[in-house]
Amino acid sequence: MTDPTRAAAAELVDVRDPDDPDGRVVGTATRAEVRARNLAHAATGVLLRDGAGRVFVHRRTDTKDVYPGRHDCFAGGVLAAGETPDEAAVRELAEELGVRDVPLRPVLRRWYRDGDTHYLAHVYEATWDGRELVLQPSEVAAGWWVPEQELRAALADPAWPFVPDTRALLAQWPGWGTPQPA
Repeated sequence: MTDPTRAAAAELVDVRDPDDPDGRVVGTATRAEVRARNLAHAATGVLLRDGAGRVFVHRRTDTKDVYPGRHDCFAGGVLAAGETPDEAAVRELAEELGVRDVPLRPVLRRWYRDGDTHYLAHVYEATWDGRELVLQPSEVAAGWWVPEQELRAALADPAWPFVPDTRALLAQWPGWGTPQPA
């Protein structure tokens, strides 16, 4: 049986030009190399709401390669080489939360960089019909639905162990907090 952690590290990722607003592809590298050298790449994040407008928040597993054990409200991840942002968002939402066949609404595209990661973020929003989610055990330790006001209050506390990239992207999302019709 293949070790999923080793397989993910060997996955090829498109390296992007961080000086290009569109993130032009300039080469490929393994995911492990992208992480080790903090190379610019592209990634997706999908904020999932339920019919009541609550947001799905989860705690990342302690084995994640970036921000292990922290909370997040995006399902998402690194684009594989040759993969489009839309394809990656659909794949990641299905892999991490078991959500399929929902419309995705693009809401934000921005570069993000810190000492752990550097990527062009493609952020989406989706609404789920309330069926039980199927959490990916290798990436999602636990998850729950949170009223948006409660999430905003938690995000206002800098001590809450929330991933810094999603925190920054939410702050840059025009109109975040205004649910759109599905």
